[in-house]
Amino acid sequence: MENNPNNPTIQVLVADESHEKYVDTILKTIEEAAKVRGTGIAKRTHEYVATKMREAKAVIALATQADGSEPRFAGFSYIETWGNKQYVTTSGLIVHPDFRGLGIAKQIKDMTFTLARIRWPHAKIFSLTSGKAVMKMNTQLGYLPVTFDDLTDDEAFWKGCEGCVNVGVLRERNRKFCICTAMLFDPEEHLPAKIPQDVIERIDRLDGKILSSQELRD
Repeated sequence: MENNPNNPTIQVLVADESHEKYVDTILKTIEEAAKVRGTGIAKRTHEYVATKMREAKAVIALATQADGSEPRFAGFSYIETWGNKQYVTTSGLIVHPDFRGLGIAKQIKDMTFTLARIRWPHAKIFSLTSGKAVMKMNTQLGYLPVTFDDLTDDEAFWKGCEGCVNVGVLRERNRKFCICTAMLFDPEEHLPAKIPQDVIERIDRLDGKILSSQELRD
């Protein structure tokens, strides 16, 4: 994505170990955004996010300055699997306040979604959100509104809701309903996604060997 000459060029790419230097800024931006919204968050450690980068399970947006200085963090999201990889979430979507309104969130969402589809083509991708913009992006990608019963029963996922200010509602309704809307993408109803070959090759090299297509998705 390229803006006018007075603005930086935005790159949205699959993160790797070279981007670990941005992790603390990412965590701070997520925390500050949650305070503004008045909601809780599932807190993540530096090592957790850095591992996502090393495993090609994260997407980062960087703003390249015209003066050639160090690119600035502009946005981020990561992928998590649940229920023995039968379910996937694209989580932690955040855009730095300095770069909002440029369409970066949708670019990040599209790339994390595509990355999840190529790595786990048979997994259901779901979302719990109260944000109108995220709901719109989900709908454009093929997500449909569902009940909470249609989501993963993996306790590790639901534990992440403990940091939310609305967790009392979730508990009172026996995890059947909350403030957030549940949305689900079922791969059996859609064509396979595509992702650049160079990214697939990098994923292949993560364990120091060339993996078969089946191994990549296991």
